[in-house]
Amino acid sequence: MKLHRIELEGFGPFRERQVVDLDAFGADGIFLISGRTGAGKSSVLDGICFALYGGVPRYDGAEKRLRSDHCGPDDPTSVAVEFSTGGRRFRVTRSPDYPRRKRRGEGFTVVAADAELAELVDGAWRGLASGPRQVGMELDEILGLSQQQFLQVILLAQNRFAEFLLAKNDDRQKLLRRLFGTRTYEDYLHAFEERRRAVEREVADATGAAVLLLGEAERLLPVGEPDESSGDDATDDAGAPPPSSSLAVGARLEAVERGAQPADYRAETLRNARDAAEAAHRRAEDHHAGVLRLRQMQEDRARSRRALAELEAEIPAVDLARRELATARDAEALRAPLDAADTADAERTTAAAAVQMLVDELRITGEDDDLSAFSLDELDALVLELTGDLAVWREAQIVEKTMDAAERALADDVARIRDEEELIARLDADRARIPVQRAAVDVELAPVRDAAAGVDAARTRRDEAQVRRDAAAQAADLAPLTVIAEEASLAAAEAAAAANEAVVSLLRRRAADRAGSLAADLVDGEPCPVCGSAEHPHPAEPTSEPVSDGDIERAEAAQQQAAERARRAAEEFRAAREAQAAAAARAGGLELDDAAAALGAAEAAVSAGEAAVAERDRLLATLETLTVLEADAAQERERLAAHLAALREEVSAREAGLREKRRVVAAARGDHDSVAARVHATTLRRDRATRLAAARRVGETAAAAADRAAVDRDGRVAASGFPDVVAARDALRTAAARDALDERIRTHEAALRAERDRLRDLELALAGEPEELVDVSAAESALAAARDAWVAAVDAAADAGATAERLRTLRDRARAALGDVAELADEHQIVARLADTVAGRAPNTHRMTLESFVLAAELEEIVAAANLRLGDMSSGRYQLRHTDALAARGAASGLGLEILDAHTGAARPAHSLSGGETFLASLALALGLAEVVTARAGGVRLDTLFIDEGFGSLDDDTLELAMATLDELRQGGRTVGLISHVATMKERIAAQLHVRATPQGPSVIRQDAAVAASLLSA
Repeated sequence: MKLHRIELEGFGPFRERQVVDLDAFGADGIFLISGRTGAGKSSVLDGICFALYGGVPRYDGAEKRLRSDHCGPDDPTSVAVEFSTGGRRFRVTRSPDYPRRKRRGEGFTVVAADAELAELVDGAWRGLASGPRQVGMELDEILGLSQQQFLQVILLAQNRFAEFLLAKNDDRQKLLRRLFGTRTYEDYLHAFEERRRAVEREVADATGAAVLLLGEAERLLPVGEPDESSGDDATDDAGAPPPSSSLAVGARLEAVERGAQPADYRAETLRNARDAAEAAHRRAEDHHAGVLRLRQMQEDRARSRRALAELEAEIPAVDLARRELATARDAEALRAPLDAADTADAERTTAAAAVQMLVDELRITGEDDDLSAFSLDELDALVLELTGDLAVWREAQIVEKTMDAAERALADDVARIRDEEELIARLDADRARIPVQRAAVDVELAPVRDAAAGVDAARTRRDEAQVRRDAAAQAADLAPLTVIAEEASLAAAEAAAAANEAVVSLLRRRAADRAGSLAADLVDGEPCPVCGSAEHPHPAEPTSEPVSDGDIERAEAAQQQAAERARRAAEEFRAAREAQAAAAARAGGLELDDAAAALGAAEAAVSAGEAAVAERDRLLATLETLTVLEADAAQERERLAAHLAALREEVSAREAGLREKRRVVAAARGDHDSVAARVHATTLRRDRATRLAAARRVGETAAAAADRAAVDRDGRVAASGFPDVVAARDALRTAAARDALDERIRTHEAALRAERDRLRDLELALAGEPEELVDVSAAESALAAARDAWVAAVDAAADAGATAERLRTLRDRARAALGDVAELADEHQIVARLADTVAGRAPNTHRMTLESFVLAAELEEIVAAANLRLGDMSSGRYQLRHTDALAARGAASGLGLEILDAHTGAARPAHSLSGGETFLASLALALGLAEVVTARAGGVRLDTLFIDEGFGSLDDDTLELAMATLDELRQGGRTVGLISHVATMKERIAAQLHVRATPQGPSVIRQDAAVAASLLSA
């Protein structure tokens, strides 16, 4: 993977767009990123990591801090990186989500994160993906490195060198797990452990199942059949083995098998007893049924005798009903002429009453008008004449109803003509005033338009003044904090100097005390181990307070703690000072009061401009309204004039039609008040004549029909056997009555005949039997006893059979379960040993898990690759060595690192190295780790490498060795970027990328192969 170009805009300390062309350093192979502290050197690397992975580890995921504080409301924030891998060239552009001040109004709005990925194809960029999620998925496939791997093999970020070297076993394992993706081996460990627990559960379940089955079988053993081989202690009071029996499971199974035989014998015996009881029950049932049949027949004979006597007593009443039915059937032939005569007579009476009622009604109301004297023909002629007149007058009545509406419509149209003539006059007057009003608005608009033109510039000045005022307030707030941080830094530095002095003092005392210690061991006549002399004229005296190794170690620990506190305090002071300087730069050098006054003036200018804008918009709207009103008035006048002409024509037509309607209505009204009154009176007279004629016709028809019906009725009665009409009408019966009489006769005859037959059959069947009813209680008692004996035998046989079958089933299941227990126990022994070994438990003597074993092999390769460079950088003194020694207090083992010192031939922990030595060892280990991780990532070629800081801890000779090692990295076309403050590196590396903070605050990047020379000459 090779990086070609970096573009930063609105990112970190960079406000304006900054471009870094890494291809320009291809000839040198190595370049230096230089600049003052806080200028933004590391932000260049942050931009690379953010563009490729959407995050910056230095901020622990706080991407919202990536937007430059120097950005204005409309300034964009984006990072673009061009890179090539696998023969293809790509460009990724990414921007974070960040709050931006609203362009209008107060407050902020959130700009959503975005990303774009493109590929260079035939000289043109072709889009591959858009959106953070899709771009991230595409880059995962293209890069072949995770973010953690990228930070370990390409971008060696600040303060990350010693993280891997000085880590504990557990922390190193977590890091290697992320880099090599060995979490699957941990899954294997969990899978083995889960399998072991599963087999344990299976063994316990199988054993428990067998014990439960045997216990249930022992409870089913026949009472009184103890196992002779188990002794008296193996049974309880019921004869079955108790739950707490000490018999082995196998012995309990044998006891159950022996106990099943008596159960089978008992079941067979009870089945035979059940069959005998069933046969006795059937015999008792047959006898009981015979006795019940005899008793039933005796009771049926007694009931039949009583029923026959009752039927014979009803014979006279049935004969009377038979005669009544015959007379009713003869009279039924006369029902029709009798009913017809009655109906015709009633209709004649009703018709005569209707005619009389109409005559009476006309006489009472005073509206007779001699209609009662009219003949039927005269009434018909009168109705015909009145009907013709009504047809003519009803049409006139319709015209009369519309006259009022027509009169009102005519009056309305005349009034509307007057209104529209007045409206046209007012419109003409209004149109004459509009040109005068437009001229007045134009005079007011000229000065306001000029004032409103500068509102955008005023807002920009207001926003800039707001930023400067906020920055001035921040600078004022940071000033006392900076003083406090400076005092804290000074105190920490003094404490560190005191701790250094304490260590030096102890070392001096220890050196002085060594002579006294040697002198105490001198013996007269024996040579001195220092000078070899046998004489000791002036031996040194030991000090009163000897210095031990523990004293020096504690002092050195206190020295390191004080130095760390001093470093942190210095960093906090530097950060506070830089923050205050940055805020002051953003304020443009203004004090808070001056910035606030400038902001007030800018806001007043914005308010005045916005007021002018509002007034300008109002006047323009007024002009537009006047133009629209003038056009609308002209259009409205044309419409009103056209409508007025049409309305005048319509009024003329209405007047002519109304005169014709008046003539028709006057002719139809006659001497009545209105046409409707004449129509009403005539309609009443016609209706009375029509009703009277209809009533007379109905009366004449009904009288003729009544006479004919009476003649027919009398003739038919005379021809029948009845003496007169009254006798015939009395003999009539309804159909239901006739059916009831007939049903009673037939029912009695059928019942009498059936009862005589039934009694005859019963007398024959009971011939020879006593008249008294037989007793059935003895047979019922015998049947109940036989049934109880049979039910008890069935229950006993079923229980015994079920017990025997259950015993056989439990015995077979227990035997199978015991076979499964043996197989599962063998499997558990194998699985448990394998799970313990994989998990680092006994018999694993090194306490290394499977994952640790795999990672240890990877770590050995990393150490081998790192030692190739560490030997050169340390002049052959130091070598890294992997150790799988057991960790203390049962901690995880297998991933230890130690330093082999060639000067002493002994190994020592990495924490014992000095700061410079730690940097060299960490750098070598990081480069070795980069080679191995790259190989594991599918052979990704690394053509670009960045290293951030750490060279300041090296002396000149060691720095030369480290630079020689880094020179080797650029072989094969690789480009190496270094971030450092070391002056020697600035002199040695000609190709430089200089990051400089401008006086206004934002930083800029200058790319020049001769930056170093220009800086030194300055």
